[in-house]
Amino acid sequence: MAFVWSKKSLVVAFMALSALTLPVKAQEQTFQIGTSSIGELKYKPGFKRFDYVNPDAPKGGTLNLSTTGTFDTFNPLLSKGELADGSPLVFETLTKSADDELLASYGLLAEGVSYPADFSSATFRLRAEAKWADGQPVTPEDVIFSLDKAKELNPLLSNYYKHVAKAEKTGDRDVTFTFDEKGNKELPNILGQLTILPKHWWEGMGADGKPRDIGKTTLEAPMGSGPYKIAAFTAGSTVRYELRDDYWGKDLNVNVGQNNFRNITYTFFGDRDVEFEAFRAGNVDYRQENQASRWATAYDFPAVKDGRVIREEVPNALRSVGIMQALTPNTRRDQFKDPRVREALNYAFDFEDLNKNLAYNAFKRIDSYFWGTELAASGLPQGRELEILQGMKDQVPPEVFTTPYTNPVAGDPQKLRDNLKTAIGLFKEAGYELKGNRMVNSKTGQPMSFEILLSNSSFERSVMPFANNLKKIGIEARLRTVDASQYTNRVRSFDYDMIWSIWGETMNPGNEQMDYWGSQAATQQGSRNYAGISNPAIDALIKMIIFAPNRDEQVAAIKAMDRVLLANHYVVPLFYSNNSRLAHWDRMAHPAELPEYSIGFPEVWWSKDAK
Repeated sequence: MAFVWSKKSLVVAFMALSALTLPVKAQEQTFQIGTSSIGELKYKPGFKRFDYVNPDAPKGGTLNLSTTGTFDTFNPLLSKGELADGSPLVFETLTKSADDELLASYGLLAEGVSYPADFSSATFRLRAEAKWADGQPVTPEDVIFSLDKAKELNPLLSNYYKHVAKAEKTGDRDVTFTFDEKGNKELPNILGQLTILPKHWWEGMGADGKPRDIGKTTLEAPMGSGPYKIAAFTAGSTVRYELRDDYWGKDLNVNVGQNNFRNITYTFFGDRDVEFEAFRAGNVDYRQENQASRWATAYDFPAVKDGRVIREEVPNALRSVGIMQALTPNTRRDQFKDPRVREALNYAFDFEDLNKNLAYNAFKRIDSYFWGTELAASGLPQGRELEILQGMKDQVPPEVFTTPYTNPVAGDPQKLRDNLKTAIGLFKEAGYELKGNRMVNSKTGQPMSFEILLSNSSFERSVMPFANNLKKIGIEARLRTVDASQYTNRVRSFDYDMIWSIWGETMNPGNEQMDYWGSQAATQQGSRNYAGISNPAIDALIKMIIFAPNRDEQVAAIKAMDRVLLANHYVVPLFYSNNSRLAHWDRMAHPAELPEYSIGFPEVWWSKDAK
């Protein structure tokens, strides 16, 4: 989806494009206003606005938001440093997603896109009116600069745009991307999600009188083309964004009824409990609650009871997202290389007890890398999916063909004891034995122990029971919670035994799968192959997904890959909810119907204080 990582980052499409075109001369290329992965685009050329917005939403007021952690850079490109929240308010992409369609996007900086039938290239035509905040036009040179620097400086984006061989100016407002392989249908769309930066600004002189360096972090407020600018900040603590009166795209059809708050301020907290107290006190306007027990027990303060704080549970944002949230062992470490060891760890995780006693039965156990979507594998493979797996039979675990994946079930002392016995048996098969009260490697005598690295203390209450269960079978699992900067640096350099991970999947998985599970990404610091997966069968399946000639073939390959990932036990699946839990003070409002596939926050919300 995309990207520096954001709400719409990495949103990719299968590109079954409708024949909706912009008026062009007969001898020119045919440019389309948007792309859609499922049928025709909902909106036609000349549309006035998205249906889910309030076109009369007032502009004004202040939105106070909170986040945990800190920040030390405004450079949106790099994979180093802690980027300040709110970056998408300043910068823009070539296209913009429609939140009431699955995988559909329309022109933002670009007014259209054109490409040949074999998908060997794609040309974007920039809008003549698109301007940077200093009034200079957005140019093909800016787009080329943004792609080149993204591939050079960010491992995630390097993988994402790996098959884009070059970008070149092919007209006053045209930039053409040439691909190194034909048939990759998603490349035109994910190029539309590329964050575009002003070349002249980044190659100019900074406020300190020295040349800027896009390869370094910076706390100089950057210039963008987006609706907001950074008006003020306190390093690591707060950032205030202010709506630009001179924003070039404020009347654009894809922006009508959006960007309504005059000021948006982010305050950074080091502790989630302190952050919640700031919300209770009214110093923060909006909160998305991710702790089920807090949602069930802590929202009983007066402002909730008298209606000044509104609570909502909505499924919208999760309708098109597959989730894998898991404890992820680092298979680069010797103790996690054997899949039987990794499987044994899952038998020590008692989801049922945790869900009942800590989460008030608010969660469901994840059993797929595409959980919650039609892409999740279930039962035994059949049809084309089975044919694909049979073609690599010697490279995948045999249980892929014989045993549907299921997580162990506990929830009472006897079931947990049985699961722990199974775990001991798996460790024995992998060359371990219990000596006294320690699980040790039979050959080396090395005890089985590892550290679980966490980014926030709120995770400890979910992980501690897992560590206690492991202790019962002689395994020491140490919990270590570190600050945001240290956590980010350690994860980027793969300096951990086990971490808490989450991957979000769109309904059109594609190039990002290389970054998630591909062998090349396993050794590429900064990638999201947190588990260190290096598996030829998975590499082959990723390629099948990316170059699938049609949707049926793509879905079959996705489900086949899901099965192979699960059967190798690369993670200990955790849990998730099908609804987003929102709480906000009544100082703000949103359309009566939120967009089908998004909360629309803060884009389509507005302040009641605005006139």
